[in-house]
Amino acid sequence: MSDSATDAPPMVGGDGICSYYKNSYLQRRSANVVKEKIDEEIAKKLDFHNLPGASNTFRLADLGCSVGPNTFFHVQDLLEAIRQKYEMQFRTSQTPEFQVFFNDQPMNDFNTLFNNLPQERQYFAAGVPGSFYDRLFPESFLHFVHCSTSLHWLSKLPEQLLDKNSPAWNRGRIHYTNAPNEVVSAYASQFARDMENFLSVRSKELVSGGMAVIISQGIPNGMLYSELQNGVMFECMSLSLMDMVEEGIVSEAQVDSFNLPFYAASPEEMTEIVERNGFFSIERMELNDPAAWLKRRINIPEWVVHVRAAMEKSFSKHFGREVPDELFDRLTKKLGKFSDELELKYREKTLLLVVLKRQ
Repeated sequence: MSDSATDAPPMVGGDGICSYYKNSYLQRRSANVVKEKIDEEIAKKLDFHNLPGASNTFRLADLGCSVGPNTFFHVQDLLEAIRQKYEMQFRTSQTPEFQVFFNDQPMNDFNTLFNNLPQERQYFAAGVPGSFYDRLFPESFLHFVHCSTSLHWLSKLPEQLLDKNSPAWNRGRIHYTNAPNEVVSAYASQFARDMENFLSVRSKELVSGGMAVIISQGIPNGMLYSELQNGVMFECMSLSLMDMVEEGIVSEAQVDSFNLPFYAASPEEMTEIVERNGFFSIERMELNDPAAWLKRRINIPEWVVHVRAAMEKSFSKHFGREVPDELFDRLTKKLGKFSDELELKYREKTLLLVVLKRQ
């Protein structure tokens, strides 16, 4: 998330029944799919002999941390792998001190985050509010950057989506799923600009030899978003809102002027952006099955609650506080009609793991 992402408010704060804190365990399980691969890359690629200052204080930033608890699990796993690499490289159990920076946009509920900070943590913790598309840290300051399930949120929506005279006007839809090519291209171009900004500012903040791990929503090369599980979900959201238009609950103009700033990039797109940026080497880039752990049919109500925790504020900001209850209830029912289709789609590899090293 980012403070410039005015079209993408933060996750639902607090620790109530609809909060992101209580409804983000699906994201955690998905991220755990790539844990061993991240550990492997740290063991192979992180080199303390060529990492300035890391032997005294190792500084790690988790960007887009939200309200927890996932960020704490990620940090714990990462620091354990980093400690093991240090001990292996120097044949000692005396590791450096660790400083962890938790970043999210200023509107994020940092109170909930720090109220749940682990008591037995073995690191110094600090909060850093601000957009991760902008500079957040001094030059050559960080040794490791982690960003999980955040970079698919755009910093802003492409302006042409709301221009009635533009071929990219996204009338009657809230996403680029099933939209004309001009809409898809507008989203893709905005993502490319955002990712370029992200890499450029991280290249200044990371020391030479520092690493960046990105876990994001992705899509296989050449595949349409409508072919994926999330594509069905976004389409059902649009249909639910249009049903509400017909019933006079929301206006057509409200729907036409609303778009979710969410984009899933392919490995091909991401590779091109990183190579064009030129400051990082690609150590690993691959798509993974985010539901590899799931051995049963998808639980649609559970899934919708997680989606709501991540997106409710976007809808309430635009349509009003009374709309999300009705919308997500309709979404649950509508997705239930597509349950067989979802079963065929949800096994697709849509979790993009990117491991980069600062050159």
